[in-house]
Amino acid sequence: MTLPYILEDYDVEGFLPVAAAFGGDRFGYVVTPNVDHLIRYHDDPAFRALYADAAYVLLDSQFLSRVLRVTEGIRIRVCTGSDLTEQLFARIIAADDRIVLIGGTGEQARFLAKRYGLGALRHYNPPMGFIRNPQQVEACIRFVEENSPFRFCFFAVGAPQQEILAQALKSRGVARGMAFCIGASINFLTGVEVRAPIWIQRLGMEWFFRLVNDPGRLAARYLLRGPRVFSLLRLTDVQVRPRAVHLPGATTVGGTPLPESITQP
Repeated sequence: MTLPYILEDYDVEGFLPVAAAFGGDRFGYVVTPNVDHLIRYHDDPAFRALYADAAYVLLDSQFLSRVLRVTEGIRIRVCTGSDLTEQLFARIIAADDRIVLIGGTGEQARFLAKRYGLGALRHYNPPMGFIRNPQQVEACIRFVEENSPFRFCFFAVGAPQQEILAQALKSRGVARGMAFCIGASINFLTGVEVRAPIWIQRLGMEWFFRLVNDPGRLAARYLLRGPRVFSLLRLTDVQVRPRAVHLPGATTVGGTPLPESITQP
């Protein structure tokens, strides 16, 4: 039996107007799947439910994009969480926007606030293993709700913890704003971790760069677990959802004005 796997057809430039126009009158969360997430999707029905509730599913992996093109003839744009996060801070987020960051250190939060001139950045870093403690999970969810509505909320606590939090917020119906499940993106943005050079990213080999730089943590994921994706793809019905059209030169999406960084050539 094959599992349907729905992906949005966005790259970073295509999704920025969507994020910019989302607003603070509703809640939706964005997931950014990679190879490891696809394996989880097959192994864990609960993880599939987390993805089913997401507002947008953006392909995070150049490697997986290339594999799908070769094996399935499917062409799909890539919108990595790290690039999207960087561009949101650089081009979309305004100084007075309320931003919520879950995960990362206090030092990283202060770095972001100073670098981008943010006056309303709210930060909470749950303790290690928090997802197994209902009280700590509740404290994390309440922190997000108490700082709602927000422009964006960034969950940087790894999968599936970040997706679990996002789904819980959706089910409770209190929080308003767009949330992103972006894993290690804050580490890259603040210089805690170094990303692969652009040419390595474009070859779909960023995973190898990370493996070489952190073999103790990533060897099992990339070398033992990762190759399963090739057999699982035969059991996956990848469906590409067409993206909304944003015409060049347009200044609004759904009636919401877009920032000048998006509308100006």
